[in-house]
Amino acid sequence: MSNSSSTKKKVSKVEGLKEKSNFLREPIATELKQNTTHFSEDGIQILKFHGSYQQDNRDNRKKGQEKDYQFMLRTRSPGGFIPPQLYLTLDKLSIEYGNNTLRTTTRQGYQIHGILKKDLKAVISNIVNSMGSTLGACGDLNRNVMAPPAPYKDRPEYQYAWEYADKIADLLTPQSGAYYEIWLDGEKAISAEEAPEVKAARESNGNGTVFGEGEEPIYGTQYMPRKFKCSVTVPGDNSVDIYTHDLSLVVMTNRKGELQGFNVLVGGGLGRTHRKEQTFARGADEIGFIAKKDIFDFVKAVVATQRDYGDRKDRRHARLKYLMNDWGVEKFCSKVEEYFGKKIKPFKKLRKWKYEDYLGWHEQGDGKLFFGVSIENGRVKDDGSFQLKQALKKVIEKYELPSRLTGNHNVILYEIEPQWQEDINNIFSSHGIAIDPKDVNHLTRYSMACPALPTCGLATTESERILPSVTERIDALLAKLGMAKETFVIRMTGCPNGCARPYMAEFGFVGDSPNVYQMWLGGCPNQTRLARVYVDKLHLDDLETFLEPLFVFFRGDKKRGETFGQFCDRIGFDVLKEYQEKYDPSMAKSTKMNKTKKKRNEHRISVNEEWYQKLKTIAKTDNKAMSEIVSEALSAYFTDKK
Repeated sequence: MSNSSSTKKKVSKVEGLKEKSNFLREPIATELKQNTTHFSEDGIQILKFHGSYQQDNRDNRKKGQEKDYQFMLRTRSPGGFIPPQLYLTLDKLSIEYGNNTLRTTTRQGYQIHGILKKDLKAVISNIVNSMGSTLGACGDLNRNVMAPPAPYKDRPEYQYAWEYADKIADLLTPQSGAYYEIWLDGEKAISAEEAPEVKAARESNGNGTVFGEGEEPIYGTQYMPRKFKCSVTVPGDNSVDIYTHDLSLVVMTNRKGELQGFNVLVGGGLGRTHRKEQTFARGADEIGFIAKKDIFDFVKAVVATQRDYGDRKDRRHARLKYLMNDWGVEKFCSKVEEYFGKKIKPFKKLRKWKYEDYLGWHEQGDGKLFFGVSIENGRVKDDGSFQLKQALKKVIEKYELPSRLTGNHNVILYEIEPQWQEDINNIFSSHGIAIDPKDVNHLTRYSMACPALPTCGLATTESERILPSVTERIDALLAKLGMAKETFVIRMTGCPNGCARPYMAEFGFVGDSPNVYQMWLGGCPNQTRLARVYVDKLHLDDLETFLEPLFVFFRGDKKRGETFGQFCDRIGFDVLKEYQEKYDPSMAKSTKMNKTKKKRNEHRISVNEEWYQKLKTIAKTDNKAMSEIVSEALSAYFTDKK
């Protein structure tokens, strides 16, 4: 089924706008010349494909006056790569045209907020001329392709992840000339040469994956039914939240470190709508293995399947996850294989996934260093003694350092000569920035929030501005209960669309109405399991009352090494709620005492050094406590003896 035939069916209004846009030119080209503060409703939809959202600052709304229209621009930065000249340009543009801050995203890009319509062209042209782009950062097409940010030069799998994140981003980049015509008067900026195999793959029409005419060989006139998200990572490294993407690739190498192909996961996605059961978060399925030489044809096959069979009538039901859910994995794979022209090979075994944030100092593997900087809620700003924006500019400008943004909206500076380390430490510490990850608050380190109010048009309540006070309150409660060292993955959004991926967190705060959140529990620190709705509506005034019994229960009944998310999943929500209902504040002290008493009755055994070192290695690889591994081994031993 082609794009053109799909228009004969009833489709949403946005589908018609895309088809009439002349490949993303109109009405943007016309309305940009008009002396207005904002675009039309039709224009807003097409503007997204160029990397911008029209917003209004709700803090500045005044009755009887026009909305405070402004624009957010988002970069397309595969693998989070930000060359030094691009960062310095973004910093400058945020001062001259924005709100004097930058915002790192959870998809490894930068956002500038507060741009006026009349300044959009100047900002975009400056970004493109500094080796950046905003094309395809928003809209119904492939979004920014994620990859692990760690710049390991002695681990070829990481280099392959970067390489193929770039190549897939190029393969699925819109080919329309609209972007350069509108924002750069038709002049295409100098950029890296596209790989020949990518160009060949885009032009090759295997089994109906591309259109023979028009400017968009892969997307056609209507592009995708909704946004499409990809990631490329390496075995074990879940710095990209691998289960949350439409399509994820896992680099598979042989013992010599040579690329063999990719394990493939398909069908993840988090956006949903409150109390509409037909919308839901979904984790990706493990589909199979694709050889290196076939990967571009396979990517096109997945895209074509969603392009031609995704729901273009109901945008709430338009993501690939719904097609996968409606069809089932077997039917979906069968259709992909029709486009692919080959059978998908079995999925290869992988080691367990582990979340990495790469904060602090690390060796690159080539004699140079990299340094991960924590950015609370992704906001790069100067605020009193905390002057992150100034510090980053000074370091990047002085040493001409490239950087990589992370999926947890932090930043990694790399290609650092060892002799620069002391000076870089001094610059950051003198600007109030933590050098040692241990100095970053244990809750802040693993928390994320979307921007939400006042600029996001979808937000129903606060997120970025309120999460710091929420983590402070949780921290105070933990200290009160003698649990100050406990940490959790906390994520908050101002609406249910899930931009900060709350549905994979141990604590997911999902905005419902002012100061009211739906609470999701049961995710895990390594983001391999979806959380579930625990409470439909929680007012923040009741936060401590809600959390105290859960923390006390966890403190008294958790297994050694067990995290809060694992505990909630193991115990079950019915038992948690029953405990909450029966909870009396006096139980806080007694539960702690009971646990102390239990610990005195634990027995200890010794193992020789050889077994201890083996246990230590396996525990680190599998992300388990050594005691848990021993218990599993003993259980298996006694089972065999029966």
